[in-house]
Amino acid sequence: MINEQMYGLGDEPSAIRELFAYGLARKAEIGAENVFDFSIGNPSVPAPALVRDTLLELLEGDPVALHAYSPAAGLPEVREAIAGSIRARYGVPATAAHVYLTAGAAAALACSIAAVTRPGDEVIVVAPYFPEYRTWIEAAGCTVVEVPACEPSFQPDVEAIAAAIGERTSAVIINSPNNPVGAVYTRASLEALAGALTAKEEELGRPLYLISDEPYREITYGAEVPYVPAVYPRTIVCYSYSKSLSLPGERIGYVYVSDFADDGDEVAVAVAGAGRALGYVCAPVMLQRVAARCVNEPSDVAAYAANRRILTEGLAALGYEYVEPDGAFYLWVRALEEDAAAFSERAKDFELLIVPSDSFGVGGWVRLSYCIARDTIERSMPVFAALKQSYE
Repeated sequence: MINEQMYGLGDEPSAIRELFAYGLARKAEIGAENVFDFSIGNPSVPAPALVRDTLLELLEGDPVALHAYSPAAGLPEVREAIAGSIRARYGVPATAAHVYLTAGAAAALACSIAAVTRPGDEVIVVAPYFPEYRTWIEAAGCTVVEVPACEPSFQPDVEAIAAAIGERTSAVIINSPNNPVGAVYTRASLEALAGALTAKEEELGRPLYLISDEPYREITYGAEVPYVPAVYPRTIVCYSYSKSLSLPGERIGYVYVSDFADDGDEVAVAVAGAGRALGYVCAPVMLQRVAARCVNEPSDVAAYAANRRILTEGLAALGYEYVEPDGAFYLWVRALEEDAAAFSERAKDFELLIVPSDSFGVGGWVRLSYCIARDTIERSMPVFAALKQSYE
């Protein structure tokens, strides 16, 4: 007999990927230039030249060694390169033993959640949140507890998070820069959250973990992105090179367990154990080596900044309401009716693909990914105007 939970997940794909698949079909039918696809965070900026150069250099080497297994946690030299970058960039005493290479941030999050929870525990998320958090939390046998962010800033509501922490709470997941809103959590917000978690640890007499999902860390527009382990000691960082190096399909990232945590050694071992249990061992080895070489390579944020300006200025002129993003490459736009899913469906009539907010844990908004071709954004403005006119 099949696992009904797994069947349900397979039978009901994520709203984002379902819309993306719909867009691929429509592009094949009517031409890509006639579809305005804001559905998925698939970077249009090419990977840095150093990525290509590194791959070509690696391909000139011994092919047997190149494609051989690494240790389960990753190549030692790659783990040390990442730890060294963390030490240099953020001034924290990161060690290679606390770095675990993964197949992107998805694997990093799944391993981290499994490492610090037990079935029946609760994990707090700040809504709106990336929908797959629910999948990984529930797969670990845990319950999702949604705490709405403060509006209009979309900073975490620290008082509400503290109130939601109970006897079964094991972890809080944060995501800054945030998908889907683009908010960057301020140092003041993070310090307040750290203080609340510390107080709750003392009250409950047990650890509370802060899982920081950071695939958009490098993509900001002037905002400071504090390094969370330097603010709260019991932090687990989940990182991916998908966005920073424009390598979403290559699936390479890592878990870093803060060396400030008094139980950091044990948590790092538990992460490795979770990787073993979930089958996330020996992350793609060639990409491990690319990550090590490119660990400090800057992201091309200028292209996203230009897209952000064109999109926000265009929508503002049309009278749309949105949240000004400080990071990532998403725009959180108020739907023109209460039912975000219905608004997204109507947008399809104009070949405009925008993700409804319901799967992010809130209603009434849509997410637009602006890491797409600039020409698509520019040509979409008359389409957004026609969509708005259809409500007038």
